Amino acid sequence: MRPGFVVGLTAEARIAAQGGYLARAGGGLPAGAAQAALELLDDGADGLISFGLAGGLDPALRPGTIIIPAAVLADGARCAADPTLSRRFGVTTPHLLLAGSAVVSGKAEKAALHHATGAHAVDLESGAVAQVAAQRGVPFAVIRAICDPAERTLPPAALVALDAKGGVGPLRVLASVLRQPSQIPDLLRLARDAAAARAALVRVVARASAAES
Repeated sequence: MRPGFVVGLTAEARIAAQGGYLARAGGGLPAGAAQAALELLDDGADGLISFGLAGGLDPALRPGTIIIPAAVLADGARCAADPTLSRRFGVTTPHLLLAGSAVVSGKAEKAALHHATGAHAVDLESGAVAQVAAQRGVPFAVIRAICDPAERTLPPAALVALDAKGGVGPLRVLASVLRQPSQIPDLLRLARDAAAARAALVRVVARASAAES
């Protein structure tokens, strides 16, 4: 099997590419993820991996924790990940991932979603990946690293940072910081947590690549 990695950020695409995997960045939104998934299948991928960062809904999940969930909750329905494809990248974890339609930025909103859905984490790409996989009849799996934990509210700059291609726009971040300098400590904490999450993703890809070589 030659799976393709659907990611939100170009930095995540580079991590997947280091392991020799096909990867496409969708810019962090469901529509972009769906387009990236279709492009990967057209390029010869025969399975799909939703790969990258996730927001924590369960307070027990700390930054850098890897989850390989058995299912994605999308539009109220559970989409089961393929266990064989999942096991190529580690042990399936007992987590449910919520497919979000918009960034979940506030700690109160995270707590409400955790209570209402039972989901442990949320991202914006996995639901679209699961739907494309079902439409095309190919397996999918999810590999996500927790970035912002449940008790943390994202700073405003984080909400404007990404462009449609999955890159970070430093001018947008700078403009937000100039308007609200008090967010700098939160941005530094987010940068630290994102670094821990990316390092965890690098380790997953390196182990899987080594096992397959």
